[in-house]
Amino acid sequence: MKKIISGKVREVYDLEDGRMVIVTTDRISAFDVILPTMITDKGKVLNALSNFWFDLTKDITKNHMISSDLKDMPAEFQKPEYEGRTILVKKLKMIPYEVIVRGYMFGSMYEAYKKGEPFLGHSFTKKYEQAEKLDEPIVTPSTKAAEGHDINVTLDYMKNDLGADLGTKIEETALAIYKKCYEHAAKNGIIIADTKFEFGLDENGDLVLADEVLTPDSSRFWNAAEYKVGTSPASYDKQFIRDWLKANNLAGDPTIKEVPADVVKKTSELYHECVRKITGKDL
Repeated sequence: MKKIISGKVREVYDLEDGRMVIVTTDRISAFDVILPTMITDKGKVLNALSNFWFDLTKDITKNHMISSDLKDMPAEFQKPEYEGRTILVKKLKMIPYEVIVRGYMFGSMYEAYKKGEPFLGHSFTKKYEQAEKLDEPIVTPSTKAAEGHDINVTLDYMKNDLGADLGTKIEETALAIYKKCYEHAAKNGIIIADTKFEFGLDENGDLVLADEVLTPDSSRFWNAAEYKVGTSPASYDKQFIRDWLKANNLAGDPTIKEVPADVVKKTSELYHECVRKITGKDL
């Protein structure tokens, strides 16, 4: 067993038998800086949400989950500190794209729309306000950069690179997952404005959903009770901590020493609220 990834949030171990162990930590990053203070239970919330969505969408596509039971894992992980934040998964040949599904006119897409410019191959003839729901969600991939920022590309670019059949399969699967999960979240007071998925291929060449799924770190979640077209809705994500960093001129500052306890507490509460609403139970 060897550690092959130590990311901003996750530690990934290769069991060298076609399986991997993924541990989701309480680390948080903002403005490309991993902050020195952990967010209580953040890793457990992300893990619980991903596991919930994997189960909900298994009728749409395969996923990489094998087990979340520590008894099924090597002895090194059968310890209390790994409980609730560790999964055993199938190792895949990962597809080098993040597949972004956007359901609302927001962010960089809204900025392009305001200028009358197409957005990654998509043009809009209908008049939209900020944060307004699109008639139909769209897919805009990005390349996964080994270093630096990912690069947004058009859907056609991805299809030309991967082949039309696989590219179309990815598009259709991503949209089907988004729509099913969007409906579930909406019934529970959360709007999934956009999200990103990652896929791989298994030993049979079948498409498999992997990595994290529909968490506040990989998605833009809005509180439906506070949502209003024409505004920038508050998110169940890192926005609270980003706002604190900006207000204190610490955005992107790698020398930050500590995040105050009240900011940690509020951020943790937002993550807990999210998992309660979506899964119907807390950790």
